[in-house]
Amino acid sequence: MEKDILLGSHSYAALCVVTLLIGWLTHWVYKWMNPPCNGRLPPGSMGFPVVGETFQFFRASPSVDMPSYYKQRLERYGPLFKTSLVGQPLVVSLDPEVNRFIFQQEGKLFRSWYPETANNIFGKKSLTTYNGTVHKFIRSFASKLFGLENLKESLLPELENSMRESFASWASKPRIEVQDGVSDMIFDLVAKKLIGLNVTQSRELRKNFQEFFQGMVSFPIYFPGTSFYRCMQGRKNVRNTLTDVMKERLSAPEKKYGDLVDLIVEELQSEKPVIDENFAIDALAALLFTSFATLSSTLTVALKFLNDNPKIVEELKEEHDVILKKREVMNSGFTWEEYKSLKFTTQVTNEITRISNVAPGVFRKTLTDVQVNGYTIPSGWLVMISPMAVHLNPELFEDPLKFDPWRWTEEKRSSLLRNYMPFGGGIRLCLGAEFSKLFIALFLHILLTEYRWKEIEGGEVLRISEIMFPQGYHIQLIPRT
Repeated sequence: MEKDILLGSHSYAALCVVTLLIGWLTHWVYKWMNPPCNGRLPPGSMGFPVVGETFQFFRASPSVDMPSYYKQRLERYGPLFKTSLVGQPLVVSLDPEVNRFIFQQEGKLFRSWYPETANNIFGKKSLTTYNGTVHKFIRSFASKLFGLENLKESLLPELENSMRESFASWASKPRIEVQDGVSDMIFDLVAKKLIGLNVTQSRELRKNFQEFFQGMVSFPIYFPGTSFYRCMQGRKNVRNTLTDVMKERLSAPEKKYGDLVDLIVEELQSEKPVIDENFAIDALAALLFTSFATLSSTLTVALKFLNDNPKIVEELKEEHDVILKKREVMNSGFTWEEYKSLKFTTQVTNEITRISNVAPGVFRKTLTDVQVNGYTIPSGWLVMISPMAVHLNPELFEDPLKFDPWRWTEEKRSSLLRNYMPFGGGIRLCLGAEFSKLFIALFLHILLTEYRWKEIEGGEVLRISEIMFPQGYHIQLIPRT
C-alpha cells in the first residue's frame, strides 16, 4: 500500500513537472511569436523560436530577380514587415519613403548597427557602432584614402599603374576567375596604402577574409566545420597580422611609412587619443574587408552583363576611344577630367550598381520607440533596409531585370536617383562611394581600350540579397591589336 502511494506521489510530481515545463514552453513560444510593443508592430511572422525565418531568408534564387522571401512577404504584408533572422528580431523595410526617413533620422531615432554576428567578426567597438568624436575621426582617417582630394591628386595614377599590372598578369594566363582577380587587384593597393604591405604579404592576408561574407550571415555557432568558425579563425589571423603591424609601429613612432597607420600611431601617441589600439585594429580590418568585398562582386556582375550585351560594349568602346584620340600624348595617364567626361560610362556604372546590390542590407538600430506608417518599431530593434528590393521594384524602375544603361539619360536621372541607394544614405553614406565609381570607370577604360575577353566557364547566377557566382566566372583576357 505504501509502495503504491509512493509511486503515485512520484507520478503526480512528474506530471506536475511536465505540466509546468509545457506551460513554460508554451509561454516562451507565445512571447517569441508576439514580442512586447507599446503600439502596433508591423505585420509579419517571427518564424520558429531562435531560428526565426533565417532559412527562408537565405534560400537562394537562381536568377537576378528578387528572391521569393521578399516577394512573398511584400505581397502578404506590404513593404514593411517584422521577422527574426539569426536569432534577432528586426523590421525589414522595402519602402523607399521609409528608407529615406530612416537615413534622415540618423543619430536621432536610429543609429548604425549590424547583426550580432557581424559585430563579433569586426569587434564590438567597430566603426559601425561608434558615434560622435570617434565617428568623425574614422571618417576623417578613411577620407585620407578614399576622399575626393586624395583620389584626384595621388590615388588615381597609383590605381591606374596597379590595375595595368594586374591586367597584364591576367592576359599572361589561360584563364582568370574574375572575382578573385579583382579582389587581388583592389586589396594589393589598399593593403599598401593602409598598412604598408607588399603584394606577397597582402595576398597572404586576403586569404583570411575569404569566409567573412559567409560568416556575417550565419548563426554564431563556434564549432569546427561551421561557416562562423571558419570566419572567426580568419578573423584571428587578420588580427594577429594587424597587431604585429601596430606593435612594430608603436615601438618606433618616429619612423614613417607613408601609409594610414602613420595617422593612427600619431593619434595613439597624442595626449588624449579618441581611440585605443584594439579599436584601431578592428577599424583597419573592417576597412580592408569593405574595400574589396563588394567591389569585386560588382565588377564580376558587370563583366557578365557586358558579355551578354555587345551593343553596350560597343558604345562604351566608342566613348573611351574618343578619350584616347583627344589626348595630346597618347600614353599619358587617365585623368580626373576624363573620368568626369564619361557620360555613358556613368550610366553603365549606375546600372551595374543598381542591379548587382552586393550588400545584403543596410542596418540601423532604433534608439527609442519609432512610429512609422501607423506602426511602432520598439526601442532596441534592428531595422534592415533592402536596396535590392527598391532597385528591383517595377514601379520605381521600369523592366527592372533588364540591364539598360539608357534608363539613366539626363531627363530621367533625377527621378531615378531618388530611389537609388547602392552606397546607403544619410550621414553614413559609404565613404568609398566615389572610389568605387572611379574604380569601375578606370577598369572599363583599360579593359575596353586595350583588351577583349572570352568566357571560359561559370557565370551561373544565384541571388540571396547579393548576386553570387557559385561556380565562379572564368574568362580569358586577350590584348587588343
